[in-house]
Amino acid sequence: MARQTPDFSFEQAAFKRGLGRVAGVDEVGRGPLAGPVTAAAVILNPARIPDGLNDSKALTARRRDLLYDQIMKVAQVSIAHASVAEIDDLNILRASHLAMMRAIAGLGAVDHLLIDGNLLPRDLTASAEAIVKGDARSVSISAASIMAKVCRDRLMVDLAQQHPGYGWETNAGYGSKSHMAALQNLGVTPHHRRSFKPVHNILYQEKMVSD
Repeated sequence: MARQTPDFSFEQAAFKRGLGRVAGVDEVGRGPLAGPVTAAAVILNPARIPDGLNDSKALTARRRDLLYDQIMKVAQVSIAHASVAEIDDLNILRASHLAMMRAIAGLGAVDHLLIDGNLLPRDLTASAEAIVKGDARSVSISAASIMAKVCRDRLMVDLAQQHPGYGWETNAGYGSKSHMAALQNLGVTPHHRRSFKPVHNILYQEKMVSD
């Protein structure tokens, strides 16, 4: 069975309905124990679509970096975050949607949204459709997934310099074996998601010891 690659068919269908400004939207960073969740919204120029767009997870880091630069040159891009405090306060799904809404707002007027996943954020002002595995089906969503991932990965590299030892420069805040060991040995930082069970459990253990 041939591997699915993203195309421009969802965007073309929207154009045929008279919807001219069509944006792909995706987020990254739902699963990590540390760092924000990051979303991107991208409006591609149909005449200047970079070659090789795909789900960011299917691309090498070098390829993502190259495409990031290309997309930034030829497309309208907005990237936004929801903070660790917002994740802990709202829950990760609502925080992800908040980051998406911020990214969408950064584009200005949009006629139609192609959003990765099976749930749409509340209070959208443009027409929208949720596309399951959209980052592998729509080039606009693929572009958004690349922009969000590269931006968040770079942010985690910066945070790793401020908090060495957790390996964020390579694990991007996910719960790798080395990250979990660092949590036990070095403790919880302000960039850890306290509502996530592994972090919550360590904080609980620390509280029990101090009590």
